[in-house]
Amino acid sequence: MEAASVSIRLNPFKGCAGPDGVPVPWSRHGRILGSRPSFTLDPLFHAGCYYVQDSSAMYVGHIFRRLILSQDSAGPLRVLDLCASPGGKTTDIAASCREQLGDNFLLVSNEVMRARASVLCDNVARWGDPCVAVTSVDPGGFAGLEGGFDVIVADVPCSGEGMFRKDPRAVEEWSPETVKLCAARQRRILADVWPALREGGVLIYSTCTYEDEENDANLEWAASNLGGEIFPVMDEFPEYGVEATRAGNLLRAGTVPGEGQWVGALRKTAPQRSSGLFDLGRLHPLRGAGVHKGEFKGKDFIPDPDYALSIAYAGDYPSVELDRETALKYLHRDTLVLAGAAPGYNVVTFAGHPLGFVKNIDSRCNNLLPKGRRILMNV
Repeated sequence: MEAASVSIRLNPFKGCAGPDGVPVPWSRHGRILGSRPSFTLDPLFHAGCYYVQDSSAMYVGHIFRRLILSQDSAGPLRVLDLCASPGGKTTDIAASCREQLGDNFLLVSNEVMRARASVLCDNVARWGDPCVAVTSVDPGGFAGLEGGFDVIVADVPCSGEGMFRKDPRAVEEWSPETVKLCAARQRRILADVWPALREGGVLIYSTCTYEDEENDANLEWAASNLGGEIFPVMDEFPEYGVEATRAGNLLRAGTVPGEGQWVGALRKTAPQRSSGLFDLGRLHPLRGAGVHKGEFKGKDFIPDPDYALSIAYAGDYPSVELDRETALKYLHRDTLVLAGAAPGYNVVTFAGHPLGFVKNIDSRCNNLLPKGRRILMNV
């Protein structure tokens, strides 16, 4: 079987060309690479200049743009990415919203598993969009925000048939019983989160399997049992191997450059029972939306590490440009000696893109990169 391709999606708000590649047909910022570089050892990756994402997974972002942003909408728009880790669809949707709506949107990126939610927080921080919040709650936890979201994107856990080429474990774990268990679990997820979608709002539902029971049949179940109308299937990109199914679009590994993906959508027709104040704080976000510049500890104002990575960073600290070798030492969390650093807090950059903060004390720079983002490889 042909080897899986490697693809990235550029961050249009960080002004970086990124690695060269062939354009992804359904993603203006997507690139399919000729080979897999060491992303871990690329400072531009850590600066959030691009995100490593399978090209088939980018089709979810295409459907979002096609259904949600194809109108002359100026917002405001509230979006929930329900099963978001590691952050590919979140960063894609955030960029698309910002290109059309500016700051006039809120994207809540949720991951129920705390370990995966931590990875999601890091990737959202690197991407740098201040209109993204991160939560870690069960789908039913959003029911209290009744009618609070205009769009819910649910890339649900599935039997993983579309990942066989990439992940041998997916082959070992697959069985007809697994398909049935996954289909039932997916229906529970949709039913639990359904109250959070406003009447007239849009659910974008996706999996990485080919199983009808988890794809078309589940979207048809949701339309019939929860109250929705399935969007007409779009016959797009057939020349690239995208198939139209009863209720969505299917991308098969080996036919398209990326892995397997299925995407469909429906509009909620069920009446909204109530609509109260949208209070995301009740869900105790791991990462709030907005720009957090830092906090005082005593008389010392300590900058938030993520502020340097934000596209809202105002350039209000001295900066020191690093060469590649020194940038990797910074990302390894080594202590640095930087001749050009001003006293106190400095932002270190690579190719003009911020990587984070150091604090220069007596010619030695304490490295303020969060421990969890440290490169573990030898550099």
